Amino acid sequence: MARLANKIAVITGAAQGMGAAHARRFVAEGAKVILTDINEKAGVALAKELGSSALFIAQDVAKRSSWAEVIRRGEATFGTINVLVNNAGILGDGAKTESITEENYMHVIAVNQHSVLYGMQAVIPSMLKARGGSIVNISSIAGMVSCLGVPNIAYVASKFAVRGMSKFVASEYGKYNIRVNSVHPGFIKTPMMVAATDEEGAGAIAMIPLGRLADPDEVSQLVAFLASDESSFITAEEHVIDGGMIAQ
Repeated sequence: MARLANKIAVITGAAQGMGAAHARRFVAEGAKVILTDINEKAGVALAKELGSSALFIAQDVAKRSSWAEVIRRGEATFGTINVLVNNAGILGDGAKTESITEENYMHVIAVNQHSVLYGMQAVIPSMLKARGGSIVNISSIAGMVSCLGVPNIAYVASKFAVRGMSKFVASEYGKYNIRVNSVHPGFIKTPMMVAATDEEGAGAIAMIPLGRLADPDEVSQLVAFLASDESSFITAEEHVIDGGMIAQ
């Protein structure tokens, strides 16, 4: 039987980049997936590509009210949800700490941090009905170490918060067989990274002992493992996938 054959997963930020890679990997391994993204055109196209195992729902993850509809429609289509991948995130602008505006700071926090809370709150009742589940919260190496190469303080704050939130909820709900882990990617070949200049890209690669950027599916394989029963005794952990970058 396929590794994720019994899994019904919500994946946010699924229209492109790592989210789309997660969706493809999950379907390939037998899961049913509810894809959400603010990019409706790309999300619809991906769901069509993936066929009957995928449902796309347009969603702004930072709006708490949007989550109830995602869970309602997901359960109505596929059944009780037992996996959540909180993947949606933004970088924000490059403002320095002394000049970042409250509006820009809170926008990054809303998308990267608040949405993780809203997603967990929304899916936990479904997981309680299922008598277990796996939540995978996508953070960053910027949630492990101080990364001056990232755009702003809000990004680092949000990614450190995701790490702590994951540990707390894992401790709180472990007795219900709900596992929560955070994943901390380094530099991945996604649209955000590809948009960087050649000079920035070369600088990033120079910091990675393996000497290259990761393919999104390399992260997806880790996410699929954490969603699967193969990781049944793994919870409250940070999983760094950065080619050795933060060891330097």
